[in-house]
Amino acid sequence: MTRHILRPLATFAAAALALAVLLFPTAALAETKVAVVDVQRAVASTEDGLRAQATLKKLFDARQQELNKKQQDMQRQREDIDKQAKVLPKEALQRRIDEWQKQMMELQAVFVDYNKELEKKQKELTDPIFEKIMGIVKRIATTEGYDLVVDKATVAYSRTDLDLTDKCIQLYNSGGTAAPTAPAASGSAAPAK
Repeated sequence: MTRHILRPLATFAAAALALAVLLFPTAALAETKVAVVDVQRAVASTEDGLRAQATLKKLFDARQQELNKKQQDMQRQREDIDKQAKVLPKEALQRRIDEWQKQMMELQAVFVDYNKELEKKQKELTDPIFEKIMGIVKRIATTEGYDLVVDKATVAYSRTDLDLTDKCIQLYNSGGTAAPTAPAASGSAAPAK
């Protein structure tokens, strides 16, 4: 999932910030403006993210019901085999056990396929939301003069006033347009489009 790609990049950015603390004078560091965003929460909390979660839940529930039914059937078959173990001829018992094991392997393959299907659907539904959130983060950073915005999942501690997550969610839900709330950093950088 894209979250796994984002984590190493955010860790690298946090390490770069720590290196900057060591290499640059305190005055230069004081001018560095940093913020955090809980990207996973932002993606999940948008209106589109909530709809994606509902869609995935429906798909998961439907698949889970199918798997539960098949597992119950397999359990009944196993109990039947156990009951007949003393009365069936050895060869017939072995054939039933072999058939049951084959069906069990097929069920496990179905389970793996369902998981892959769910992961693919989740990626399909959430990647566009993630991309739009990242664009909003970039836009906020540019318009409000942030030098660095890191994923909150990679930071041990941050002040709550540095968290841009709620702002990203609100901007996403409103169509992603934002009026600058603070002047951009020194220099005449234009807001990202």
